[in-house]
Amino acid sequence: MNMSAKVTKGALETGQPPRRAHGALVAIGGAEDKTNEIGILRHVLALANTPDPVVGVITTASRIPDDVFAAYDAAFNAIGASDVLDVRVRDRGCANAPNVIEMIERLDVLFISGGDQMRLTHVFGGSVLLDAIRTRHEAGMVIAGTSAGAACQSSTMVYGGAAGDALRKGAVKMSAGFGFVDGVIIDTHFLERGRFSRLMEVGATNPEYLGVGLGEDAAVHFDGNMIRVFGSGHVILVDSSDISGSNVYDLAEGQAVAVSGVKMHALVDSYGFCLRDRRVLGPDELEAQGLEHRIAYT
Repeated sequence: MNMSAKVTKGALETGQPPRRAHGALVAIGGAEDKTNEIGILRHVLALANTPDPVVGVITTASRIPDDVFAAYDAAFNAIGASDVLDVRVRDRGCANAPNVIEMIERLDVLFISGGDQMRLTHVFGGSVLLDAIRTRHEAGMVIAGTSAGAACQSSTMVYGGAAGDALRKGAVKMSAGFGFVDGVIIDTHFLERGRFSRLMEVGATNPEYLGVGLGEDAAVHFDGNMIRVFGSGHVILVDSSDISGSNVYDLAEGQAVAVSGVKMHALVDSYGFCLRDRRVLGPDELEAQGLEHRIAYT
């Protein structure tokens, strides 16, 4: 039996839907440690599960790609990458270039840096490169992204909206993302930039989405129906699936939104969340769930 067949069988036996992709998916809130313990990036590298991982860094979202690549080149080399490739994609022509596709084929880990997520979706949308990334992810390549590189991972992404006045109809700007993970909307630099109200408005208009607010130096690993938290910062989950009411549908653009019955959870390293039954998992329970998961999917 091949690996994909095992995954599907295990998923059905545990009451979980089959995974969309077989490589790990990690979203980071930004400003992760790149010079001291480098804990989050170590975790990302370990998820590749190979002794000599090749890492590719995409800096498309950044205005200073040389500086950004240099920082990640140094960090990944310091923690054991066998090679770090500069996947330099600055325009849509590059996103269809054969040499760039060849680079993706070599990677064990693809890391997407921060910057402007709309630049990412503009340059990559509908490209041969994005198709190649999805194919490699399904075959086992790890995808990790920080800040803009995290926000773009969901099917619907937040790309703007002033945090100080986001609870007004239409204040939060949303667009299509890359669709690596469904059922969530990701916001970054969440505590540091006071973005609670952005995910509150998202929840009022789209209660089915779980809001995932990533603090700096905090990350989540989307693992089937599990969200696993790691890093030194906080992850705030905004669960609007059971909201008791909102006035959002009666409002004109720009009017103040009321919403009640929102659940929020503040999670730290070693905690988790089950997307299937919307339940927080403490470290002991998450460890037990992890053991069952490894048995089911290996």
